Amino acid sequence: GGPGPGPPVAAAPGRAQVFTTVVDTFLEKLAAAGSYQRFANCYRCFYKLQPEMTRSIYDQFISQLQSSIKEEIQEVKDEGNLEVLFNSLDKIVEEAKNREEPAWRPSGIPEEDVRSAMVPYLLKHRSYLRKVLKEKEEENRKVAESVLAGRDRIAELQQLIQARKHAWQ
Repeated sequence: GGPGPGPPVAAAPGRAQVFTTVVDTFLEKLAAAGSYQRFANCYRCFYKLQPEMTRSIYDQFISQLQSSIKEEIQEVKDEGNLEVLFNSLDKIVEEAKNREEPAWRPSGIPEEDVRSAMVPYLLKHRSYLRKVLKEKEEENRKVAESVLAGRDRIAELQQLIQARKHAWQ
């Protein structure tokens, strides 16, 4: 037989994971750009007197810089609710993959865009209102028949009363 199906293809990482990777890569490149050698060159006099202390200060500086950047980015992610938004965007993109027709896009003419969105809703609502109107008209017709029947009965009873009244006299 031929070769079986290949290994399962891993799903592409979500936008939240890509964002985290980008931030981590940025921090690595930042640390590389701010190398110890450059730091030592900037503080050459101090480096010559205290190389171990210079190294310690550099390590603390880079560590605190990275952690404060991570904290700031985490704050932005939390305030902007980015995790939820990234996941929501991933879901929308995934759902859109199965569509045959293209997604709606604005035409650039606001009146047409509003009309295209509102007309189907308004037609549906008009249909609903017409149905309710027919039901009310039918209800009113039945009530009117009932009223007329009641009036006829009252007229019959009045005639009966008049006939009995005449019979007594």
